[in-house]
Amino acid sequence: MKGRIHSLESFGTVDGPGTRFVVFVQGCPMRCAYCHNPDTWEVNAGTLMEPTEIIEQYDRNAAFYQNGGGLTVTGGEPLLQVDFLIDLFTLAKEKGIHTCIDSSGIAFNRSNAPLLAKMDKLMTLTDLVMLDIKHIDPEKHKELTSQDNKNILDFAKYLDEKGVDMWIRHVVVPGITDDDKYLFELGYFIGQFKNLKALDVLPYHTMGVVKYEKLGMEYKLKGVPAMDKDTVITKKQVVMEGIKKRRAEMEQ
Repeated sequence: MKGRIHSLESFGTVDGPGTRFVVFVQGCPMRCAYCHNPDTWEVNAGTLMEPTEIIEQYDRNAAFYQNGGGLTVTGGEPLLQVDFLIDLFTLAKEKGIHTCIDSSGIAFNRSNAPLLAKMDKLMTLTDLVMLDIKHIDPEKHKELTSQDNKNILDFAKYLDEKGVDMWIRHVVVPGITDDDKYLFELGYFIGQFKNLKALDVLPYHTMGVVKYEKLGMEYKLKGVPAMDKDTVITKKQVVMEGIKKRRAEMEQ
């Protein structure tokens, strides 16, 4: 099963633990206002590649990935190409490679039985999922991404059910995702999960603006300043308080 690939990165350092070989897949149904890869949105674009081609490229620099690194598939939205991921990760696990998916979870649908069966198979081959939760509030999530977050939050529950390690990522955007009420609610939601291994609260940046200009696209957050990194530390503590409250309640 060939995958539609946007690009490959040999030495990723922010896409999971250790140094990683990163596969950027093509296609995404989300339209996040701050997305810095809008060129990955189109589903029928990219380069068709066989899983064996990708593993061959991984092997060229395999020594760099041995100490806690591995293979990460990001995008775009990897879960749009489940069949490809299954084939790729099957090859990876045969070589003992640590596998990670960086996903928004938007393509998950528990009511789709054929898809769920494939997801079950994929999860047996997946060591880690980095799940990006854009906003905990359904309506505000839709405003920010054009999509509802129901299946995204259900995907987090599914990962917990399957015992797949999960890292949560959340981008803090001034005036949009920095409200302490919702940050606490995010923490309270993810605090219930036994598989939660890490929390990345990331500052919004404006580096993607130039790419939109080159593509002739409107940047929806034009004029919104980058988030102060010191403020992000405080915002992460708000999320942590939500986690602590949920876990304290579960222990009662």
